[in-house]
Amino acid sequence: MSLKIKIHNQVAEEVKDLSLAEAIFAVPVKTELIHQAVVAQNNNARQVLAHTKDRSEVSGGGKKPWKQKGTGRARVGSSRSPIWIGGGVTFGPRKDRNFKQKINQKMKQKAIFMALSDRLQSNSLVVIDNLKIDDYKTKKVNEIFSTLESKILKTDRRSLLVINENKDEKLKYSARNLEDVKVINIDNINLVDILNHRYLLITEKAVAAFTKRYNK
Repeated sequence: MSLKIKIHNQVAEEVKDLSLAEAIFAVPVKTELIHQAVVAQNNNARQVLAHTKDRSEVSGGGKKPWKQKGTGRARVGSSRSPIWIGGGVTFGPRKDRNFKQKINQKMKQKAIFMALSDRLQSNSLVVIDNLKIDDYKTKKVNEIFSTLESKILKTDRRSLLVINENKDEKLKYSARNLEDVKVINIDNINLVDILNHRYLLITEKAVAAFTKRYNK
């Protein structure tokens, strides 16, 4: 089964209809699965930066600071002690921590399908015939996006994720200075990017490639 959506050109004119696979673009939303997938993606992208040295790693401390008895001071064995300034840290963050979280591939894909379905149902998804531009300039790219936003999405609030069929560095660099616009290709589709942007702009070939890959 399939559902229909209009394909537009760069000046927001309707070109033809496109059939979308219901298995991808008509999936009921389950917030529990989406939450699980978002947490897993964020945890798997997390870097371990903070690292403290314990008493075995700090420098110095090889010699006993003073003799055990007779000084009137508390006994101490090493200046590496955590209670000394410059000593090791007890229970501090370590670089060997692992934040990775496993999630099944089918669950991750289903969560992406749910996000795409939600954008389609809320009229926040636009399919464009192509994004080939003769003059890759930020001004030109901004004009195209603004036209589609005003005439199709009926919004002046920009929060746009652009999904191209292939990696296009010229388009990416032309749009990188535009606020709240991100350009990716189908190989980089992920749940967090979709949820972080209110509107989706997808090329016709990207939809076809995505459907061919996952609608099996």
